[in-house]
Amino acid sequence: MTHPLLEKHRTVLEGALNAIATRGYWSAYPEMPSPKIYGETALEDGKRAFEAHLGKQFELGQPGLTGWHGGETSPYGVAFDVRYPVCEPDALIQAGLVAMKGWQALGAAGRTGVCLEILDRLNKQSFEIAHAVMMTTGQGWMMAFQAGAPHAQDRALESVAYAWREQSFIPAEAHWEKPQGKNPALVMKKRYQIVGRGVGLVIGCGTFPTWNTYPGLFAALATGNAVIIKPHSNAILPAAITVRIIRSVLAENGLSPDLVTLCVADKRSTTQALATHPAVKSVDFTGGNTFGQWLVDNCKQAQVYAELAGVNNIVIDSTNAYKAMLGNLAFTLSLYSGQMCTTSQAIFVPAGGIDTDEGYKSYDEVCADLSKAIERFLSKPEVAHAVLGAIQSADTAERTDIANSGALGKVVLASTKLENPAFPKALVRTPVLLTCDAADEKAYMEERFGPISFIVKVADTAAGIALSERIVAQHGALTVGVYSTRQEVIDAMTEASWNAKVALSINLTSGVYVNQSAAFSDYHGTGGNPAANASYTDSAFVANRFRVVQRRYHV
Repeated sequence: MTHPLLEKHRTVLEGALNAIATRGYWSAYPEMPSPKIYGETALEDGKRAFEAHLGKQFELGQPGLTGWHGGETSPYGVAFDVRYPVCEPDALIQAGLVAMKGWQALGAAGRTGVCLEILDRLNKQSFEIAHAVMMTTGQGWMMAFQAGAPHAQDRALESVAYAWREQSFIPAEAHWEKPQGKNPALVMKKRYQIVGRGVGLVIGCGTFPTWNTYPGLFAALATGNAVIIKPHSNAILPAAITVRIIRSVLAENGLSPDLVTLCVADKRSTTQALATHPAVKSVDFTGGNTFGQWLVDNCKQAQVYAELAGVNNIVIDSTNAYKAMLGNLAFTLSLYSGQMCTTSQAIFVPAGGIDTDEGYKSYDEVCADLSKAIERFLSKPEVAHAVLGAIQSADTAERTDIANSGALGKVVLASTKLENPAFPKALVRTPVLLTCDAADEKAYMEERFGPISFIVKVADTAAGIALSERIVAQHGALTVGVYSTRQEVIDAMTEASWNAKVALSINLTSGVYVNQSAAFSDYHGTGGNPAANASYTDSAFVANRFRVVQRRYHV
């Protein structure tokens, strides 16, 4: 059976299915905030819609209301004072379980169609969502729009496409006939019902409240489950807007809006009780190792999909595009002030230097030239503010100050504070670049989230590759990179990335950066090293969120 909404959005679904099969470039939702695409007044309408939330209660009409809570502090200094509904977690769970009955009855085609309609509606409100992402996370406007809206929607669509593909492999019924020689054949009718495992809990992060939330949200939803979103305490608004849109689409289609709810909690114990509830069968989490590991260890009733900390790294052996390499690295280390789970932290450079198209460069010259490249890249204030954004949390600012003091290594490029004329209260910091020896493992061999990177002196390229593999295996990473003009080095780094199970970028010099991940083409995480036990997105990310229950009878 089909569904009207599936037919309405079939072209989008087929495009997504083709994209995950071919892995070429494809996007359903335009990433440029162009008035020609989104409408002449889209930017101003979105800003006004965002501002309309400030200083008010955010009504959702959820069950179990016990009060109101907010407290978000904008990295840009914008006064929020938005108050969100605090609901009894058990009430949300019970309402979700009831809502799942109608959601299951809709079937895979109907669920897929509704999810596609939700994504279409989210896309239409991209500017409102982008303003909410920008003002809660400190991202620059362009990143907030792209990563917070269209790119997040693409990742969600990717999950929906995988969910549809996996569910569509399962027939609704089968005619089973077993020959019995001279005796009449055994004939049975068998029917197969796709059933969601239970309530899905998605725990958001403070830096990418939609990009890291949407994959798990839509993977759980599309496979027949109710979903509770527990946002980061300082990035509630993007999640609340998302939940309101989803609930509206559900209600418009005769479904219970309580299928998707928002859980605002100011105590970790509330989240822990919710995550370990017997009815919660999947938990998606992005964040620090301590709580992430707690979830893995304690949520025995659920499948936990966790993205944790890691030490992303790059090995530099040689290059035939020295200036382009430095420019690429400068952007990588500056983007969103390094507040990305994919930002490179350790850069391994041989003690004997490297060969380049500009001649031999010593280790010290590489350090100095990379420092100059970062300074040059950020020399124009308008570029600096657009790329750096603002520091999201006090903890990140403190880590940056510690690195800047020289406590972790020799400072070759100090982090400086910039004044943003549009947001005078914003804390803006440029990257700090440190040097150290490979033996100084305590300095660089743990994640130091923020604009902090190390140029690590290694004995030679082989030592750098071996160190990269060991770091990923022991501490995890989402990205590694290599620069080399020698195929044998690239081959060795490739094998190391296979052994450690981490994505590898080779000789990036133009408009693609090691910390960027493209939906439908790049797998974000492999699930094979300590940084993440799952991938955005593959079949494994969705297939374990539903079960097939069969019934059979003689014909």
